[in-house]
Amino acid sequence: MVATRERTKKEIELLEAARKMIPALRARAEQADRELKIPDETIADMQEAGFFQVMQPKRFGGLELDPRAFYEIQMTLAEGCMSTAWVYGVMGVHPWQLARYPLEAQVEVWGSDQKTLIGSTYMPVAKVTVVEGGYRISGRWGFSSGSEHCKWTLLGGIIPADANGEGSEHGTFLLPRSDYSIERNWDVLGLRGTGSHDIVVDDAFVPHHRVQRTNNTSMEATPGRAINTSPLYAIPFAQVFSRAVSSSCMGALQGAINEFSANAAKHIGKHGAKTAEDPVAQDVVADAVLTLDQLKLVLERNFAHLWDMAERNQFPDVETRLLYRYQSAYVTNICAEKVNQLLRCMAASGLYNSNPVARTFRDLHQARGHISNNVAAYGRAFGTVQLGMPNPDPYV
Repeated sequence: MVATRERTKKEIELLEAARKMIPALRARAEQADRELKIPDETIADMQEAGFFQVMQPKRFGGLELDPRAFYEIQMTLAEGCMSTAWVYGVMGVHPWQLARYPLEAQVEVWGSDQKTLIGSTYMPVAKVTVVEGGYRISGRWGFSSGSEHCKWTLLGGIIPADANGEGSEHGTFLLPRSDYSIERNWDVLGLRGTGSHDIVVDDAFVPHHRVQRTNNTSMEATPGRAINTSPLYAIPFAQVFSRAVSSSCMGALQGAINEFSANAAKHIGKHGAKTAEDPVAQDVVADAVLTLDQLKLVLERNFAHLWDMAERNQFPDVETRLLYRYQSAYVTNICAEKVNQLLRCMAASGLYNSNPVARTFRDLHQARGHISNNVAAYGRAFGTVQLGMPNPDPYV
């Protein structure tokens, strides 16, 4: 990442650990794709390194580091395997979100094991019934990345309006593994190793303390912030989560640049010339490096601003929130385009499934399908407000 701030000693240690993992991740990438699951050894390695504790509260063994450290680790892992980095991004955000829940919920998850992992799928498909003490929910949710490694899950649904004047809005329901089943049905083009299977719930009870109004950053809606007081937990949910599903794309682009450069130096095409001598290849790789540098600078600037506002107990205005979310989605779109250009310069020999650049191409195009990476939708939302119209995005 572009070095525009001084990293802490712990951040440097974590980044070094992530970089040392790259060869192993590259070697296990085919296995992850084949088994539709990140290898258990990889999850164990990340647990041992402390990666999942980066944004976890200190009172439960976490590190409470700057989110930029989290995304930098994610990008580094993606140089070896984008599926691994994707799962890390999604699952690594959940300790941050749980830190905003009531303390009772945090104790339930981390009280006996501070390394407990949490999955999620936020699509608001829950059938929600209000009952005494909480809610009963049922439903089927898709795209739960890394679900087989988790003992808890966060599920999306619409919380009904209540008698206290709270209107209906998106909520996140926290459930233990005993309350849901996993249907292994993830068989897709890219990001195969993420194991983003379906979650099925049949009439489970969820107490009030395990339900959160997802996009509400008020102290009433995020009572965990009263005990976990780092500015980290005051940053809006949509800003933190959207980057968790786009930042791996930047690391994957860097990995593709590395692979392409190494291949170009030795590959000789059927016409007898090295790829490195091709003017088109030279232009394409230079453009990819330039683009990546710009994308990283924007991430660095945005989170420096968000952190500063959180420290001053200020909330970013809607135009800023929409712009930052648009820029997050743009990452996936532009990284896919740059890897597409790199792959074209590798000609027919680059199209073998064993080619790491071809895997990255597939992974990036899969990532573009995530709702948080819908660049056209978020571009329109930002443009709407820019032109003086009301905000059309209820989740920002």
